[in-house]
Amino acid sequence: MSAEPIANQTPTKARGEVVLEVEDLVKHYPIKAGVFRRTVGHVKALDGVSFQLYKGETLGIVGESGCGKSTLGRTLMRLEEPTAGKVTFDGIDMYAQKGGAMRRLRRDIQIVFQDPYTSLNPRMTVGDIIGEPFDIHPDVVGKSGRKVRVRELLDLVGLNPEHINRYPHQFSGGQRQRIGIARGLALNPKVIICDEPVSALDVSVQAQVVNLLGELQREFGLAYVFIAHDLSVVRHISDRVGVMYLGKLVELGDEAQIYARPTHPYTQALLSAVPVPDPTLREAREQIVLTGDVPSPANPPSGCRFRTRCWKAQEICSVEEPPLIPRPDGTSEHDSACHFAEPKAVF
Repeated sequence: MSAEPIANQTPTKARGEVVLEVEDLVKHYPIKAGVFRRTVGHVKALDGVSFQLYKGETLGIVGESGCGKSTLGRTLMRLEEPTAGKVTFDGIDMYAQKGGAMRRLRRDIQIVFQDPYTSLNPRMTVGDIIGEPFDIHPDVVGKSGRKVRVRELLDLVGLNPEHINRYPHQFSGGQRQRIGIARGLALNPKVIICDEPVSALDVSVQAQVVNLLGELQREFGLAYVFIAHDLSVVRHISDRVGVMYLGKLVELGDEAQIYARPTHPYTQALLSAVPVPDPTLREAREQIVLTGDVPSPANPPSGCRFRTRCWKAQEICSVEEPPLIPRPDGTSEHDSACHFAEPKAVF
């Protein structure tokens, strides 16, 4: 896959319109023990995540396994109820909505799941899977027009409309993910949460699916929250990138800023681990090897959560948690949560 990003329309900040705003989002899972299953602690999967998503942009969310990426996606969709925080979609407080109001709101924010093998019902045909949203929202497409609309959606994602009566097991992994994307597009949403949509696919198929998402974005003006652990994939599709560590965003900025001049030590370490095919560049690049294990989200370190693995850590890091605020990256500024943020070219 090419490392060059898909041509992005305009600089993110120039777009202006915010479609999704996340403020101090928290999701804690109780830890229960004993005969009476008393709560003895909490797994802090999300612990104060804030960002804005602009119309027509892709915000990539990256980080190690267990950092809270998928929990973020599921909480944004209200598949998980938050412990605290606020999510505003088109000026509407999502978590204040109930019943029919929430159901109507869900038309505009959809999700593509990580595993195309388990996210599709094996007992339903492709036509029924893609058409199921119309059963929940019958006013979107009438019964007489559903089959035509499903065929249109299959054609839109590059599948043969004549395969409408086939079952998921008759498709490859990449084709199944296209079916999941078609289902997500059925209600004409404004935002799609992509929860590691290519991680279960072969590399060549990943490129096809990512390029398809880019084409659909340009055609329909979609905004994506693209969750992934593959930094190359994220660079290919994202306008902005947020880096997560242990339930928090530690760096947030435009794709070019994050990859060219990362300021947070964790981001620098992540980028230094990305494979480089050119042996000359590989030998010239500094390799940053992190020591120790990721702390438990049930008992995160005080102050900066990355300090136990950081080569820059000092006493203030254990006492004071660094805020996610603008830091100079050498040419401009982007947000970084580090007391000693300093730009460093590593990619």
